[in-house]
Amino acid sequence: MTVATTLPVLAAGAVCWRVVDGRVRVLLVHRTQHRDVSLPKGKLDPGETLPQTAVREILEETGLKVSLGAPLGDIGYTLPGGRDKKVSYWAAEVSDQAVAESTFKANDEIAALEWVSLAKAQKKVSYAHDTEILNTFAARLDAGTARTFAIITLRHAKTVPGEMWDGPDASRPLLPRGTQQAASIAAGLAAYGPRRIFASTAARCVATVGPVAHTTGIRIKQTESLSQDAYELGEAPLHEVVDKRLHRQQTVILCTHGPVLPDLVDEIAHATSTPITSVLRRAAMLSPGEYSVLHIAIDNPSAGIVAIETHSPSAG
Repeated sequence: MTVATTLPVLAAGAVCWRVVDGRVRVLLVHRTQHRDVSLPKGKLDPGETLPQTAVREILEETGLKVSLGAPLGDIGYTLPGGRDKKVSYWAAEVSDQAVAESTFKANDEIAALEWVSLAKAQKKVSYAHDTEILNTFAARLDAGTARTFAIITLRHAKTVPGEMWDGPDASRPLLPRGTQQAASIAAGLAAYGPRRIFASTAARCVATVGPVAHTTGIRIKQTESLSQDAYELGEAPLHEVVDKRLHRQQTVILCTHGPVLPDLVDEIAHATSTPITSVLRRAAMLSPGEYSVLHIAIDNPSAGIVAIETHSPSAG
């Protein structure tokens, strides 16, 4: 007998926070139809990745343009009718400019927005799972790791196989599926608010970051330091690449090749005194079009890598 299974409803949101007069305030939404108080979130649309969903839903619900910080975890619960729901949350520091530019007006979905202290938010939300996420964020604040930047390591998308290409290896183009992958990850990569985009000089890497460069308006910086040719010749100064990114403390995308990624991630771990774990190993062993986001605390660099997440291209 075959038992039918129903996939869970996927959703994403964030603890939106800001500092007002030296005190942390977090954003709560008062939902109109549900008559409850919760964190901003919403359901995954077809073809989206979860980071993209989080940023889109926050903009739609609150009018705030945000970039994602470190993930705060997933919560699960059962909806009326018995279907499971899973919500992924991130921290998202909100700039004064974003608040000033918000176009929010009370509507049929959200009756009001409210910026409150963290302690008040923990008491005011309607659901225990929201309190759980707020508790995780509070622990980050206490540890000095709430404010982060990210080094995003990206493996180029699916490429024409070497045995089917007569030209130089560095000139191999993306397959149509690779082009689709590059397009599907662009909004998810942009959700973290990258400031710079670096790519190996290989055509497949430059093409992979083309869509996110178009989305963000950031110029692609091509570098031999991330190329497979330089790596295989022992001429890729990965430690210099990592040291510069850690010094700048700005979210950055580094698009490179499968063989380069393990050493690149090892350099980040070593430079931040982060122990090598199975999660970190998984972050280095990426399939074409996958990317890992390594979050590092700005105010407490000695904390090492605060959180690690890995995302795949949309299957749609």
